[in-house]
Amino acid sequence: MARMYSRKRGKSGSKKPMQKVAPWMKYKPKEIEDIILKYAKEGMQSARIGTILRDQYGIPSVRMNKLKIAQVMKKHKVYTDLPEDMVNLIKRAAALDVHLSKNKRDYTSKRGLEITESKIRRLAKYYKGRDLMPADWKWKLDRAKLMVK
Repeated sequence: MARMYSRKRGKSGSKKPMQKVAPWMKYKPKEIEDIILKYAKEGMQSARIGTILRDQYGIPSVRMNKLKIAQVMKKHKVYTDLPEDMVNLIKRAAALDVHLSKNKRDYTSKRGLEITESKIRRLAKYYKGRDLMPADWKWKLDRAKLMVK
């Protein structure tokens, strides 16, 4: 299926299923949970924590141990109130607005900001329908700038 804004095709397709065992892994679920909490308290997002677990600790997937990084963070109340992908889009929109305030005639970036805001609204609608965000949350760029800082 084609992408919405880039006129390219995506990477979707069949993949080999992940192996359910990793014989080299020497960490127990409780140890993995402690590592996740250590990095979460430093302010890292779940995707970054997963990359660190893979690269530095040799843990190919936390799901092998019946865990999920975001669920561990929510259980210990260190997860942000907004979903991670929404926060990343909000940061991108705030950065684009700062850029546009300095570069008034950068129409490509202006289009990028419009697309990013559209994605934020669409994602907010999805998360509100699944009760993962407050129902009264509205997208406003001014509030987003304050939230990012």
